[in-house]
Amino acid sequence: MTKADLVEQIAISTGLTKKDTAMAVDHLIQAVKDALREGRHIEIRGFGTFKVKRRKARTARNPRTGDPVQLPPRKVAVFKVSKELKDRISRNGN
Repeated sequence: MTKADLVEQIAISTGLTKKDTAMAVDHLIQAVKDALREGRHIEIRGFGTFKVKRRKARTARNPRTGDPVQLPPRKVAVFKVSKELKDRISRNGN
């Protein structure tokens, strides 16, 4: 599903215009980005949690040459699905 598909589905189910729905989706995405950039986490009950985790420095390999490459410590965004959503997905998948 793309962002456009999401906007269309929300617009249909809410009766809002696609323009208003797209603006709301854009603002939601921007709020998530801003919170993660500030190191905060976002918890949406029944859906999951977005967090920023620190990765340690490590040695990796260049896949083309096989030479070792030193990777510096970094921050990465992660998403952890909620138990409720995980159960719902597995229940519908079987």
